[in-house]
Amino acid sequence: MASRIRAEDFECPLSTTVQHVGEWWTLLILHDAFDGYTRFDQFQESLGISTSMLTARLKTLVADGLLERRPYQTNPVRNEYVLTDLGRSLRPVIVTLAAWGNSRLAPEQRSMILVDATSGEEVEPVVVDANTGRPLHDSRAYVFAAGPAASPAMRARYPRSGGAAADEPAPTEERGLRNRQA
Repeated sequence: MASRIRAEDFECPLSTTVQHVGEWWTLLILHDAFDGYTRFDQFQESLGISTSMLTARLKTLVADGLLERRPYQTNPVRNEYVLTDLGRSLRPVIVTLAAWGNSRLAPEQRSMILVDATSGEEVEPVVVDANTGRPLHDSRAYVFAAGPAASPAMRARYPRSGGAAADEPAPTEERGLRNRQA
């Protein structure tokens, strides 16, 4: 059976992230952890996941540094699984995935929405550039580029380091978009 992993996948941040959180149960366990679940039986009851699958997923989440395993009882020893800083940093990803799922539904079909904890008002998550506050949804305005550690294969895939090269004029359509947004 051929491997699904290409050489450039080992350096691609999307590929390496998916290795950690791309499995169905992993995302659901993290979602439950964000809801405050910490104990094995809580995860199992909430998700209806088999003992062996939950054990394997929790072990991977701990090994990847997303959850920390801590004893909460000594006799018999029982552990809880608490989000680490690295695990908590995935909350915007989970929120964005849920928002994307909701965007495909009519408002009356949504079983879970994100609300402001104080006001109770529904909020709509948007991924923005931290420097400009501009939404990142436009794939013509924001593109991936080879980073400083990029291999030749990654540089071949993403030849520009951002913006048009001095001898490469920007496409007319993109230039028009930039002028309208300015």
